[in-house]
Order: sequence, then C-alpha cells, then structure tokens
Amino acid sequence: MGFSKPESTHPSPGPVTASGRPEVRCAVRFPLALPVVLSTGESDVAGETRNISASGVLFSLESGLRVGLDVRFSMRMPHETLGSPQDVVVHCKGRVVRCSSSHNEHLAAATIDEYRFAEH
Repeated sequence: MGFSKPESTHPSPGPVTASGRPEVRCAVRFPLALPVVLSTGESDVAGETRNISASGVLFSLESGLRVGLDVRFSMRMPHETLGSPQDVVVHCKGRVVRCSSSHNEHLAAATIDEYRFAEH
C-alpha cells in the first residue's frame, strides 16, 4: 500500500493571533494526545501529539527539531475517536514547519505531506 496525498481543504476563518492578524487554518484540528516517535533519518525523537488535522500535527517532544527537517512518524488512532471497530495505524511523511521551546518543553508543528494506513 503506497503513500497518499491528503485531500485539500479550503482555509476557514479561525482565531486571531497575538499580533491581531487572523490565523488561517486549512483544516479542523482535533486535540489528541497520542504517543509518537519522529524519525528524521539521523535520529529518533520521542514525544506526544497535541493536536492533529488532515494536513498537520503539533507535537510535544523530548528534544527540539529544526524547521525544514523531513520527518516520518506513525500514529495509532483510537477506534473510539474514529468510530471504527478497531484502532487504525497511520504512517506519515512530512516536514517540520514551526518550532518553539520553553523550559523543558519542545513543540514542533509538521505537515502531513503523505500518509498510508497500515495493513492488518
């Protein structure tokens, strides 16, 4: 089973940023805390998802990443959330588009450029 491109969605009006500009979102975000390991090709970084949309994911990580880095990650989506009879594993390819760090927390936002569902 090969990787698929996510369906494109139209930007919708969203919250306003601290600078007063409207924040443009391409997809609805769902607050899901799922364990994840991001693979950069050089190293693996453990963390947890903060929120997920059709086009991207916000991660809380054990260490920081750099913007522009290509990443691969897999998520086990709970069947209760999806309304399916069993959990679904999704393998994703993307790239880091935003990073921030404060105290001991490292956040990274990544696109989902390609994905595929795991075969059972």
